[in-house]
Amino acid sequence: QVRLVESGGGLVQPGGSLRLSCAASGITLRFFDMGWYRQAPGKQRELVARITSGGNTDYADSVKGRFTISRDNAKNTVSLQMNNLKPEDTAVYYCNANLASIAYWGQGTRVTVSS
Repeated sequence: QVRLVESGGGLVQPGGSLRLSCAASGITLRFFDMGWYRQAPGKQRELVARITSGGNTDYADSVKGRFTISRDNAKNTVSLQMNNLKPEDTAVYYCNANLASIAYWGQGTRVTVSS
């Protein structure tokens, strides 16, 4: 059974930090391109950050300089370090794994940035 499980979400004040993790089972993540997506209330799901199987990264303009995506292939996990959080970052964050035509999604973890 393939599972992606996100964790680390919660309530944080503006300017604070959170670290999201995505733990995989049933697949070996080192072969997959990985991404973090988010969906805010009333908005479409958007790509936040991605990291390829080769370790190349890319970020949405809105999070550049604040978020960092990384992978630990030995632990079969992918993380998203989020610093200087803003209310606009409030959303459900999803982990995604892609390999050719194969795609898997986690269930999401909620991040709320509010004072």
